[in-house]
Amino acid sequence: MDLPYFFIPELTPTHTRITADEATSRHMIQVLRMQEGELLCATDGRGGRYEAVIAVAHKKHAELSIHGYVFQPRNPQAAAIGVALLKNTSRLEWFLEKAVECGIQWILPLRTERTEKSQFRLDRMQQIVVSAMLQSKQVWLTRLEEPQSLGEVLSQTHEVPARFVAHCMEDDRKVDFASVLPQTTRPALLLIGPEGDFTSAEVELAVGAGFVPVSLGANRLRTETAAVSAAVLFQHLVPPSE
Repeated sequence: MDLPYFFIPELTPTHTRITADEATSRHMIQVLRMQEGELLCATDGRGGRYEAVIAVAHKKHAELSIHGYVFQPRNPQAAAIGVALLKNTSRLEWFLEKAVECGIQWILPLRTERTEKSQFRLDRMQQIVVSAMLQSKQVWLTRLEEPQSLGEVLSQTHEVPARFVAHCMEDDRKVDFASVLPQTTRPALLLIGPEGDFTSAEVELAVGAGFVPVSLGANRLRTETAAVSAAVLFQHLVPPSE
């Protein structure tokens, strides 16, 4: 049976009973009309999957009795995507949803030289990430950063073993991303530029920081399309750990 699934970050393996917050309680009791005695599943977003029963069906502070816990290790095919902010926020939201469903574990929004004025509400974006995690029945919450400059991202990711930068300019150093992924050490990170692409100076900055230039195919893709394509490739082509 496919039980209703909730995100309750306060859960720990030692809990035998917990009170859900108001938003979760309202969704559980008022929206889904769940009753006392009904079963549900929940995750803490840190690999834990819990089975519980509603002990007190209150729309503001529902109480749950925990009777099962399983820990699921993080997917070894660890992947991260740095993607430039978009003027059309709905396109970025669409990417976030699809990337989380594909299992991308770290998302770094980028401010680049060609990034147009854009809005980024972390609280709203985080809600999209949580919803996508629940929709896809995952137990690890994707890490979503605040927007950062390219330089800041390069400085904080120098220890990631496999780093790539996708761009559309002519470049003899570029390799096909899909062909190189099966030989890639994890975790891996791919940077996707803005509408108008990275500048040549930004590409050289990334290459100088150890990033390998890559192509995502012959067609010129929108930023969010390129990022989702990369998420799918990460999901299917990065080899499992030995």
